[in-house]
Amino acid sequence: MTHDARQEYLARLAALQAQRDALNKADARFAHARLMTFAAAVVLGLLAWRASVHAAWLIVPAAVFVWLVRRHDQTFRRRDHACRGIAFYERGLARIEDRWYGTGETGERFRGDRHVYAADLDLFGRGSLFELLSLARTRTGEEMLAHWLISPADRVEIVARQEAVEELAPDVALREQLALAGADVRAAVHTDRLLAWAETGMPPRRQLHLVTWSFTVAVLLAILYMAASSVWWPMAALVTLQAVGFRRFREGMNAIVSGTDPEASADFVADALTHRARDLDVLADLLKHLEARRFACGRLTTLRRGLAGEGRPASAIIRQLHRLSVFHDSERNSTIFPLGLFLLGQLELALSTGALLQLVRPHLALAVGRWRECHGARVRVWLEIVAQLEVLASLSGYRYEHAGDPFPEIIEPESGAARQAVLDGTQLGHPLLPAASMVRNDVHLAGGLQLLVVSGSNMSGKSTLLRTVGINAVLALAGAPVRADALRLTPVAIGATLRIQDSLIEGRSRFYAEITRIRQIADVAAGPVPLLFLLDELFHGTNSHDRLVGAEGVLRSLLDRGASGLITTHDLALTAVAAGLSPRAANVHFEDWMDGNEIKFDYLMKPGPVTRSNAIALMRAVGLDVAVS
Repeated sequence: MTHDARQEYLARLAALQAQRDALNKADARFAHARLMTFAAAVVLGLLAWRASVHAAWLIVPAAVFVWLVRRHDQTFRRRDHACRGIAFYERGLARIEDRWYGTGETGERFRGDRHVYAADLDLFGRGSLFELLSLARTRTGEEMLAHWLISPADRVEIVARQEAVEELAPDVALREQLALAGADVRAAVHTDRLLAWAETGMPPRRQLHLVTWSFTVAVLLAILYMAASSVWWPMAALVTLQAVGFRRFREGMNAIVSGTDPEASADFVADALTHRARDLDVLADLLKHLEARRFACGRLTTLRRGLAGEGRPASAIIRQLHRLSVFHDSERNSTIFPLGLFLLGQLELALSTGALLQLVRPHLALAVGRWRECHGARVRVWLEIVAQLEVLASLSGYRYEHAGDPFPEIIEPESGAARQAVLDGTQLGHPLLPAASMVRNDVHLAGGLQLLVVSGSNMSGKSTLLRTVGINAVLALAGAPVRADALRLTPVAIGATLRIQDSLIEGRSRFYAEITRIRQIADVAAGPVPLLFLLDELFHGTNSHDRLVGAEGVLRSLLDRGASGLITTHDLALTAVAAGLSPRAANVHFEDWMDGNEIKFDYLMKPGPVTRSNAIALMRAVGLDVAVS
């Protein structure tokens, strides 16, 4: 993939900024024109009051004012659209230039300390992988991205995702359209509430249907009778019967229109249809863009095909409900109309209008009921399709913005070999670190080598290496590109102990928390998928003898089950584990050196165990008086 994402974003950003500036000027012109039109209306009104001009002339400024209001509103919407586009491309440039920290959705709600690697590898939270990747506009999309990051896929699924990401990567326009769909998708679409409304069963509607249509026929006949005879009392009686009769069905109509939402009111004119329709209407914007695309790869073609419903596109079906919502709002806003006619002395017209308006709510409930019955079950399908496409768009955005990051090669274990987790990476780097300060290393866990014992002094880069390996494995197993020159790996389960903490409330020591996590990791290793383990400062909460014996026993058990991984230590005694597990294990280390009173690191992994520690030097560097006897 050869392109310059930065130049593309800068060009689009400049165009949107120019559009915003032009719309700001248009906004000022419309505001001035509205003020002048209002002033003209005031002058004409005074002249009409003095009988200098005919009052009909007031229609002209009124019509102009209405036209100006509509055009001004369109200008507001276009300017808001441009501003959100500017924010989209500014965030994209921040990602490219490694200024993205704190600019996106953090996914904090997905953080779980008990997951076997999510917290250890910085998948969620401020400055996390989720924040770097996510372009999702719906909560369902965010939930699916989080699921992909914490649930490694199998080889077939990964390859299918890679193909889809590669096809979507150049389509900057689609990502922009998804980002700008709706006014504020995240604030509008409440997935759980929407699904509960769409999928909850409804009360029987047969009696409501019979009563509604009976009253409809009766009202039409009464209107004809009143027009022919000028006798109004039958219509008045019918209006009263309607109010009493439909009151009996009020709760049933609320259940159809509002579902079981606890926020829904049982009042005749207050329900949640408007909120549900807004949720779906926002999704319709997303679906409309997706329906307009033609895809080549199998995954995207299948997803797009799933948007069709009974020969009609999903966006059209959702627009149908939106029209019912608009009609519903219009009915609620027009309930004062019959009272106004009555006060003007138009009794017959007031009764006819009142009778017709009382029919709107029942007919609306029946129409919404038919919609939910026909399409309610498909709302979940639409949400899941949109979610998958949002996640694939997020990964494709990362692919486009990091064209030098390749897709990993997902391999199966060699024929005839024992089941082993393979991770063979060349020049692995950490994607959350700025490119200017990131140091790359080769990591080879293949060809019978299953364990690297990483030793080194404090701050030398041991834990960062484990996180680098782990987060690239997460990217690979989610279907995304990786920060490396090349990476080959088998589908693996991941387990890590980089952020194990004690708990005063739960009465757990750090050592107890660690062995509990390692037991959890051992259980994963016994599963059907080989394990990639990343164990930081293994058993450092106990004495050296127990640490060495326990570490060798646990690691031997993991390796016997086909697991591969890395452990770190600054305890030189623990490097003997590699000799006990040879040839399946090897020592590597990180070095440091003193430059005057400052400790220097190159963060480059080297073969063999480390031969010295920097703890005393660090103590002295921060001003502690440490005497060596």
